[in-house]
Amino acid sequence: MYTKEITVNNEVGLHARPATYFIQKANEFKCGIWVEKEERRVNAKSLLGVLSLGIVKGTTITLIADGADEEAAVEALADLVENQLN
Repeated sequence: MYTKEITVNNEVGLHARPATYFIQKANEFKCGIWVEKEERRVNAKSLLGVLSLGIVKGTTITLIADGADEEAAVEALADLVENQLN
């Protein structure tokens, strides 16, 4: 299992279009991936799950992956959220 805590800094958070890009990236990996906000954990490959967390600018989330490509998955998603969705 590999985890990383990140802060969402883009203006709209993970809503609609940014969430779609996030899910598409998550689906490129074979491992199980989850997003955790406070006490809630959802499947990172589920658009409704990610949207249900209500992630806005400034929210700290934890990316969790378990499987063969777990580290690559978490690092790619962290890079997407931190650098490419702005």
